[in-house]
Amino acid sequence: MAVIETKGLTYTYPSGTKRALEDVSITIERGEFVVLTGPSGCGKTTLCRCFNGLVPHFYGGKLEGNVLVTGLNVHEHSIYELARHVGLVFQNPENQLFALSVEKDVAFGLENLGVPRDEMKKRVDWALQTTDIEDLRERAPHELSGGQQQRVAIASVLAMQPNVMVLDEPTSFLDPLGAQRIFEVINELNKNLGITVVLVEHRLDLAARYADHVIIMDEGRVMLDGKPREIFGLEKTRLMGIGIPKSTRLYQVLEKSGVHLSKVPITSEEATQILKEVLNRD
Repeated sequence: MAVIETKGLTYTYPSGTKRALEDVSITIERGEFVVLTGPSGCGKTTLCRCFNGLVPHFYGGKLEGNVLVTGLNVHEHSIYELARHVGLVFQNPENQLFALSVEKDVAFGLENLGVPRDEMKKRVDWALQTTDIEDLRERAPHELSGGQQQRVAIASVLAMQPNVMVLDEPTSFLDPLGAQRIFEVINELNKNLGITVVLVEHRLDLAARYADHVIIMDEGRVMLDGKPREIFGLEKTRLMGIGIPKSTRLYQVLEKSGVHLSKVPITSEEATQILKEVLNRD
């Protein structure tokens, strides 16, 4: 069942002379982990803003085509209504955190929705436990590390219990180890709670292992849309300037050399296993 569906989506910002999105038609199924990637300025962030109504209700501009999110037409429903279904985690968590304590930040969205106090406490406790930051509840967000701040941002969205979580390059300020830990948290939310995840990300070496759907954009258009192995295995993907996983790049080099592998590897562990099979075969 589709949780997000766009048809002929075209959008131009109020001061823009060029379309930020052009004829974008995609379908994201409920419970999928989607990695959305592409060169800088290709329209990824703009597309995500369409999912929670920031486009067009906040940014204005001209929006054509249809955008349905959990069955709601974005044209007809406010940001407030869509926020009940779609949570957005920003690139820089400092833009999302402003309260004097972690607990108050996580509760902020629930207060805006008018959630009863007892229910609010349950949701905040659950979100803190789920993201493994319960011990930080009394800390001030500005005192935390980048990885801890990002977990707080995720918890604040998670407390709203959205059907869809959209994360716009949430690891861009983190080192590889911190990024991996955030990806693991997101993956657990997807697999254990069934939350649909749309992750905008360039670090495909780390993120690709969790994806079951990949969308690649360029100049406001969707260029490739499908399963990770199908998309990353294409020579066209590398030529587009996408930083495909190194294990997949190795696959492409070997294929060109006449060494045929049983499948396209996404992770280094898969590449190691496949290479062992090739060596034993020879």
